[in-house]
Amino acid sequence: MKTYYTIPIFIPEKACPYRCIYCNQYKIVGCNNIIQPEEMKTLINTYLSTIPAKAYKTIAFFGGSFTGMSIEEQSHYLQVAYQYLSKGEVQRIQLSTRPDYISRPILENLKRYGVNIVELGAQSLNDEVLRFIGRGHTVQQVETAAEMVKDYGFELGLQMMIGLPTDTHEGALATAKKIIDLKARNTRIYPTLVIKNTYLESLYRQGKYAPLTLEEAVSLSAEIYELFDKNHVKVLRVGLHPSEGLLNGESLVAGPFHVSFKELVLSRIWQKRLDNVMQNNVAGKVKVHVSPSQLNAAIGYGGSNRKKYQGRMLFEADETIEKDAFKIEIVN
Repeated sequence: MKTYYTIPIFIPEKACPYRCIYCNQYKIVGCNNIIQPEEMKTLINTYLSTIPAKAYKTIAFFGGSFTGMSIEEQSHYLQVAYQYLSKGEVQRIQLSTRPDYISRPILENLKRYGVNIVELGAQSLNDEVLRFIGRGHTVQQVETAAEMVKDYGFELGLQMMIGLPTDTHEGALATAKKIIDLKARNTRIYPTLVIKNTYLESLYRQGKYAPLTLEEAVSLSAEIYELFDKNHVKVLRVGLHPSEGLLNGESLVAGPFHVSFKELVLSRIWQKRLDNVMQNNVAGKVKVHVSPSQLNAAIGYGGSNRKKYQGRMLFEADETIEKDAFKIEIVN
């Protein structure tokens, strides 16, 4: 089985003139210093020294609006990454940026340096929500940028958030469906958190914004995850990276943060599947055969799905079963 590793290059708030009401990238990523191009080699070499040589490796630029920099500055970063790509030491380069920072000259330059994946921070595909949170772009700009990214042969990613001010459960589902319609190949699902020193913190403390509860965020994320999975959109991440500031509470004011948020979501998806099984086998004990890659999720975070049925449900890894399938064996 091929293993995948990402070498992250964090450039928080680089080139972004906007401050969305929820955003404080330095607090979110736990990185106060922007790495410079000349520092990248040391960081990349450190990662490569610990990653298996045969693994599939990606250099990824996170945390900023990469293509908002001048093309010259973008090239300084990309030249370093391209050296590793051209030697076969890494297999992909990806970056995240704003949809209003996409143009043909920019995409041509990214192509020149072998970039494979361009992720656009859509966050919502509702103009009212975008205006309220101060994104500084429209849904139409997301759509135009997405088409350009695909036209140039890049793999398109569209990131979204749930629990944004003025958004709803139905609105978040509509954003997910639009991401599917735009033929994104991958996505990320981020629950909105209240971070210190943001305008959202002010709204929260004034009682004008209530974040999703952890239960609400897990339930909605599970619903959206299944929608993406059904339509072959790969979910790269669910929940924010657990930076030190989020873990120790220094940066987090409120909101559905959990260090194992994705595991909670995957457990919830399997819980729904297994509930259906037990409804049809109320009196019996069953053994659930699942793919080895899905065993932990099926059992549930902290054994939650197994505990729910108090010994009536057994689990077994079966390499003949595909990822999202399962087989039920009646034990008695």
